[in-house]
Amino acid sequence: MDKSQDMSHQAGQASGQAKEKASNMMDSASNAAQSAKESCQEAGQQMQAKAQGAADAAKDAAGANK
Repeated sequence: MDKSQDMSHQAGQASGQAKEKASNMMDSASNAAQSAKESCQEAGQQMQAKAQGAADAAKDAAGANK
């Protein structure tokens, strides 16, 4: 392999490694976004359950759940 072929080969390897790193970073960002979405959904469900519990308690106190 002559010098220009060797340099071309090294450039190709560097390009491939950069693409792999970028792909891994995108996967990490996607995973973080999915995790945040799931956390927000869970928090929303907990708040909804607490609000429903509070509404039921208020109804019980007012005698509306008879």
